[in-house]
Amino acid sequence: MDLFDYMREQEIKQEAPLASRLRPSTLDEVVGQRHIIGKDRLLYRAIRADKLGSLIFYGPPGTGKTTLARVIANTTSARFVQLNATSAGKKDMEQAVQEAKDALGMYGQKTILFIDEIHRFNKGQQDYLLPFVEDGTVLLIGATTENPYFEVNGALLSRSRIFELKPLEKEDIKLLLRRAVTDVEKGMGSYRAQITEKALEFLADMAGGDARAALNAVELGILTTDRGGDGIIHLTLDVAQECIQKRVLRYDRDGDSHYDTISAFIKSMRGSDPDAAVYWLARMLEAGEDIKFIARRILICASEDVGNADPQALSVAVSASLAAERVGLPEAKIILSQAVTYVASAPKSNAACLAIAEAEEAVRRTGNARVPAHLQDRHYSGAAKLGRGLDYRYAHDYPHHYVRQQYLPDELEGASFYRPADSGYEKTIAGWLDFLRRESGTEEKS
Repeated sequence: MDLFDYMREQEIKQEAPLASRLRPSTLDEVVGQRHIIGKDRLLYRAIRADKLGSLIFYGPPGTGKTTLARVIANTTSARFVQLNATSAGKKDMEQAVQEAKDALGMYGQKTILFIDEIHRFNKGQQDYLLPFVEDGTVLLIGATTENPYFEVNGALLSRSRIFELKPLEKEDIKLLLRRAVTDVEKGMGSYRAQITEKALEFLADMAGGDARAALNAVELGILTTDRGGDGIIHLTLDVAQECIQKRVLRYDRDGDSHYDTISAFIKSMRGSDPDAAVYWLARMLEAGEDIKFIARRILICASEDVGNADPQALSVAVSASLAAERVGLPEAKIILSQAVTYVASAPKSNAACLAIAEAEEAVRRTGNARVPAHLQDRHYSGAAKLGRGLDYRYAHDYPHHYVRQQYLPDELEGASFYRPADSGYEKTIAGWLDFLRRESGTEEKS
């Protein structure tokens, strides 16, 4: 590094956002994530002993993935090389690998290759790294906000230990904010600012576990608030509310938060909890989820989980889907809320869902079972000569519009697929079917 590179690096450090400047350099300075870096935990011991294997850090933004990588860089005897998958290409990886080979061959020094946003690498780029991770040329540390089981190659995963980082607790964020306000060297201590307990509580709550969001709000507050008569910058609740006006919602339409939220939404409707269902609806709407996507999930639940226990649920869901799309937001949220609370409150049955699943299995098992002769089509010339449709009994000619006869193929005669539940309207259906099978079926015409 020449003098100009050094000066540029120092300038970047000074001008970096507060969240970047405040990153810890040692394990003891790290806040939160005690479930993986507590003093009795494997990762803590491995970092201390400088005995790391390949790692994948996985978690939402602002939880300390890059911070942990930097801590490792400060404590390890290995070379530390950092790439960001959003900007790095094949040439950058080739250079990093070649330098790692040179360091290992000439000095016996291992190289830790930290790849931020590793899920941004395509399959080919990830495959390129595999042999060098396999033979120990590099120790890989990947950081990703996406579920690595979906976004990282299975071969890399099998050679790495995965650590999930969780959103920081409120007390952790409050500790960071106090440090940010008072730390003269890394934080904003030289500005002579004070933050009230109410402001701390508000920012920690609104950040939703994202330390970066809370620190950005504090930095903005200190830089834009006039000093009081005592010469001190006072970060009050009013200032905090101006600096972070909307709660940080973790919701990436292609990520875990999306799938976790929609899963909770569906399970709340299925579990007959309209309060929880409408809460998750509000979370999705607040995060900007497509109302057509939400409506489709309601439609599915109305059929899969309510079914014939309340046949009206599907009609409500269909009407809500059409109405919401036609009306649009913001009024569409009321329509969706009506459908969600109706479906959640309705009696439940998955009998129709089970019926089609079992029928499909029977089809796969029996193959092209022959249609019984009396059910075959006889509305064409020569059908009668072939015995098609003979002896078919027309149901409307019999009492209760029902006559007992074989409708399934011979291989499945007597099989039962639809078994109505003992809830809602399906209880009535079950009673009617029992009545028909018990009392009807005579061959005498009405």
